[in-house]
Amino acid sequence: MARKANTNTAGAAENPGRLKQIVLTYKMTKKADPKVGLVVAGVGIVVLGVLLGIGFAIGHPVYLGILGFILALLAMAIVFGRRAEKAAFGQMEGQPGAAAAVLQNIGRQWSTTPAVAMNRNQDVVHRAIGRAGIVLVAEGNPNRLKPLLAAEKKKMARVLVDVPVRDIIVGNDEGQVPLSKLRTTMLKYPRVLSGPQVTAASDRLRAMGDLMSNMPLPKGPMPKGMKMPRGGKMR
Repeated sequence: MARKANTNTAGAAENPGRLKQIVLTYKMTKKADPKVGLVVAGVGIVVLGVLLGIGFAIGHPVYLGILGFILALLAMAIVFGRRAEKAAFGQMEGQPGAAAAVLQNIGRQWSTTPAVAMNRNQDVVHRAIGRAGIVLVAEGNPNRLKPLLAAEKKKMARVLVDVPVRDIIVGNDEGQVPLSKLRTTMLKYPRVLSGPQVTAASDRLRAMGDLMSNMPLPKGPMPKGMKMPRGGKMR
């Protein structure tokens, strides 16, 4: 009985947390997408109405009504999730470190090291390694990022000979990858390395060191008074 009571208590504590998270997500989404409530409700009404109409037409309104209710909830959850994701990307876009936040939430198949290179203008390069090899993801001014990416590629070539290295510049111009499509782009790359190869490559990179391990940086935007070493790189 005591174990059952504890389980019920844990479940009751967990549900309010989920509801609070959903409400918070809805409020944040509504700020960027004021019509999200109307759109989600409209989707639910249409799905339920269609299924009910079919149910009355074939003489089974109760069964189709129950099915319609379930499908309506599912459709509403999908639409809300997509609009919430779009709103979140819209708020993140242009913010320092936005690409790193996306990379760190791709999944276990990728290991991300934020800010392996940076210049005084806060143009930054992040590094992700996975079964597809190494991907250098840069955010900032494309012209200033080119030397940063070239320098990182040169280092990768010295340390890892047989590991493919790709680069992505996050942005909305031609040849760039929008922040909202970064995760999809990363997951589309073909897998060319085995698990042990990824581990070995990660160990070599860790031994080489990176910006975050060699130099302590505060979280958030760089302080305005912080001086950069000559040459533009924080290395």
